[in-house]
Amino acid sequence: MGHEAKILEYFHHFHTHPEVSWKEFETTKKLAAIMEELQIEYKIFDDVTGLIAEIGHGPDVIAVRADIDALWQEVKGKVQANHSCGHDANMAMVLGALLYLKEETLTKRVRFIFQPAEEQGNGSLAMIERGALDGVSHLYGVHLRPIEELPFGQVAPAIHHGSGIFLKGKISGSDAHGARPHQGQNAIDVIAAIHQFIKTIYFSPFESYSVKLTNVQAGGNSLNIIPGNATFALDVRSQSNELMDELRSRIDSGFDSIKSLHNVDLEWEWTDYTPAAEVSEDARQLADSAIRSVIGDERTAPPIETTGADDFHFYTIKKPELKAAMLGIGADLSPGLHHPDMAFNHEALDIGARVLAETIRRT
Repeated sequence: MGHEAKILEYFHHFHTHPEVSWKEFETTKKLAAIMEELQIEYKIFDDVTGLIAEIGHGPDVIAVRADIDALWQEVKGKVQANHSCGHDANMAMVLGALLYLKEETLTKRVRFIFQPAEEQGNGSLAMIERGALDGVSHLYGVHLRPIEELPFGQVAPAIHHGSGIFLKGKISGSDAHGARPHQGQNAIDVIAAIHQFIKTIYFSPFESYSVKLTNVQAGGNSLNIIPGNATFALDVRSQSNELMDELRSRIDSGFDSIKSLHNVDLEWEWTDYTPAAEVSEDARQLADSAIRSVIGDERTAPPIETTGADDFHFYTIKKPELKAAMLGIGADLSPGLHHPDMAFNHEALDIGARVLAETIRRT
């Protein structure tokens, strides 16, 4: 069986066996079985899912990362694990790069990081804690891109993801009779104040950012009770890590003022932070030259800027000297990432694998 057919076989297996974050047990077993079949040394862990494998010899270490988890969502009326995120494709492309490289005489080590829990935004941290970056100078990732960003046949040498974080909040006041509002504290008034406040947060229009309420729970079935308690959530995004710090500071300050104004107990916590991309120019140029070599100048796209987030960028946050870039693979992907009916041109898998392998050769 040729490499292209094997890559498709890998993809179809992972596509039909999705597992959600931190529960990728069978996925990890399958990856281990592949390494056994290919006679490649690997490491698994007792306390987390995921796998790290390595080929080649030499003092230099180049790493490649694939995320392995699926989403939990409704698909055709059934709530289930689903690889609408494209991580099944990412695994197949990285395994394909391994196939293309394993028979070569490598004068460096190539480390393959099969990382859990990207969708929860912290699986990369688990791999870092377990030595995934030890000795690594360059790190590459790969990800399918939606059709509006990149058509089939084109490859971009870098993806500039934005930063994202959630805020979970709780308002604790006192219920009151609908006829006696002065006797309680209306949590909905506080929610309205929060909504109005976030609409007054302004930074330079040349910077991309957003703050929005994404969940509100208040009151019950009795419409004559003014609710004193509520929970809410915010989704906060920024194209840069510096602006994200400013956004968080502005929101914290505003919430302190709202808490004092309404005289309620307002609590909040920040959760699931994902940093924005810190793309190495050296890694980008190496990827760019590899793409041109494999598929030609006319199919080499410029770097992509997207508002989506990816925990791949924790690797560079935790190791600032690391030179990293994530390649974007055009695949006519539609209706979009995370859509339950996401589909793409499977011919993109071999393209991604070959470009990734060439990038590693040139590094």
